Amino acid sequence: MRVQFSPCGLGLGHTGRCIPLARRLVERGARVLFSTYREGARHVRREGFPVVEVPSTEYCVEPDGTFDFRQTAVNPGPFLAPLVVLRQVQAEVRVMQAFRPDVVVSDTRVTPLLAAWLMGIPQVTVLNQFQIIIPRRTMFLRIGKLVDAGALALVGTVWTAGARVIIPDFPPPHTLSEGNLRLPERYRRHITLVGPILPTRPEELPSRAEIRRDLGLGDERLIFAPLSGPPEERTYFAGMLRRIFRGFPRDYRVVMSLGHPENPSRPVREGNLTVYPWVANRFEYLKACDLVVARAGHGTLTQAICYGKPLVLVPTPNHSEQINNARRAAELGIAEVTEQGRLTRQRLLAAVEKMLSPDYGEMVRRVQGDVLELNGVEAAVRVITEAAEQGD
Repeated sequence: MRVQFSPCGLGLGHTGRCIPLARRLVERGARVLFSTYREGARHVRREGFPVVEVPSTEYCVEPDGTFDFRQTAVNPGPFLAPLVVLRQVQAEVRVMQAFRPDVVVSDTRVTPLLAAWLMGIPQVTVLNQFQIIIPRRTMFLRIGKLVDAGALALVGTVWTAGARVIIPDFPPPHTLSEGNLRLPERYRRHITLVGPILPTRPEELPSRAEIRRDLGLGDERLIFAPLSGPPEERTYFAGMLRRIFRGFPRDYRVVMSLGHPENPSRPVREGNLTVYPWVANRFEYLKACDLVVARAGHGTLTQAICYGKPLVLVPTPNHSEQINNARRAAELGIAEVTEQGRLTRQRLLAAVEKMLSPDYGEMVRRVQGDVLELNGVEAAVRVITEAAEQGD
């Protein structure tokens, strides 16, 4: 069986949840090829998988990391956009002609699905945002209403016309992407909610006490701050958090990962704050820590929940998916949410102390117990294998 993975290459989240699926399929004798771009392509290459770089999707941010909807919408503009899409589809067709996959797995990308449809190849798509929601600033209100009305029908048709859809989220009542998954009934038969896709499950690691000992951690409360998202988005937030964490009380220890796997330099220690360009043993720190401070990306949230960690979330401004994810996590009682524009040392410290209280710890453990029964990797691999076999 030949499987082509075509994830979004902005940041590491989309490639990060495809890699465990690729590993499991390779273990079962499949041949795997990735087609992606930017940070995603570099990440796949570092993980040892073959990858073909294809034309990139553009994503614009303001200097403070805020998602810039206007610039993203107008770049490359309405006249050039069809040419860009055509170029992306052509690139994917060339990859498929050379690799001859039995199934194409797209993570949040439409153009590989179009290419696979043209080639008559079965398709599976991985996503956690079915509905596109435009940020509701005053200047975007009218276009937001128009897009919300039409985008669901258009994108939903492309994503589900010939593809099986895998949603790596928790079943009700713990679904995180609830605000982004309002599905018309006609699409539901294509969809399988598989649970989170974890590269490393908590039970596969040593005990928390053993990990803390091996990492040289004492009795301090450990905060883990793994930064995620496109580099342009991370830079401002990283600087902001570093200034705040330097002023935290001495009974806290903070480990921050800047999300730069291509730069494995030595960590920088600033008092009780340790800043790593990249934390290779991310899941050891996730199991060892007491709390996670992060953006509100879907992968980060699902991993923290499965490891039983309370969260303090600072969603990327104007990023509707992250805002909805954060709001939902707060509703579940496992996270405190703070807007980036209001983030101060006092606010962050108060949020951390609130989420470390016994009541919230009990809630997080209860949710963790409910969701750890799911194995998203096995369920997703089963869907991919069935799609490939039905295409024979």
